[in-house]
Amino acid sequence: MAEPPVQVPAVLALAGVRKAFNLGQPNEVEVLHGIDLTLRRGEFCALVGPSGSGKSTLLNLIGLLDRPTAGRLLIEGEDTAELDDATLTRLRGRSIGFVFQHHHLIGAFSAAENVMMPLLLDRGWPDAAMRGVAEALLGRVGLAPWRDNPVGRLSGGQQQRVAIARALAMDPALVLADEPTGNLDTASADAAFDLMREFNRMRGTTFLIVTHDPRLARRCDRIVEVVDGRIVADAAVPAPVPQAAG
Repeated sequence: MAEPPVQVPAVLALAGVRKAFNLGQPNEVEVLHGIDLTLRRGEFCALVGPSGSGKSTLLNLIGLLDRPTAGRLLIEGEDTAELDDATLTRLRGRSIGFVFQHHHLIGAFSAAENVMMPLLLDRGWPDAAMRGVAEALLGRVGLAPWRDNPVGRLSGGQQQRVAIARALAMDPALVLADEPTGNLDTASADAAFDLMREFNRMRGTTFLIVTHDPRLARRCDRIVEVVDGRIVADAAVPAPVPQAAG
């Protein structure tokens, strides 16, 4: 008798998640209408949809920057509704990494110091181990020679590589990337995307990438489409068909 397939653990699970603003006011409006979504370890997923569809609101909820009005949101099996703000902040810092379109790096700090920031926030003081983590990650993203340079002097593509390294400093289970290639030229965008894909495959890190670029979305394993606060499509991306020789 064949053994049942091994179930990959869920890194993220949303069930019936709703979000409304201005609760109880005449201008109350519900932006998300019962979102159900599960991401498992090692998934590489694109989140797409038109402007105003609710993608940013959904990303804020998943990133634990806001709380849902209703429904359940679990990170690595932890029901976030049961957590106070301090515990929620610790969970966010240890389980979720962020990559933004605008890097939100500290320009006067070196590349290594920027990568160390999540570790410093978690542990409270710098040490040699933190520096080692930062230097190793900068080496993996091809920036070892620039580790002591202020990030304000780096190119846009280099800054985004620093941001990717910073997002991975705590070895999070989930990385949320919000238009991470939106300000980059095509070559730099492809390089940033390839870096995220490399870490996804190497570490098994789950990625959820918000993008308006259909070319990049098609290079993910799965595309989730949001329209008017609802998931209207959720499908695996077909594997490319090998070209015949000759």
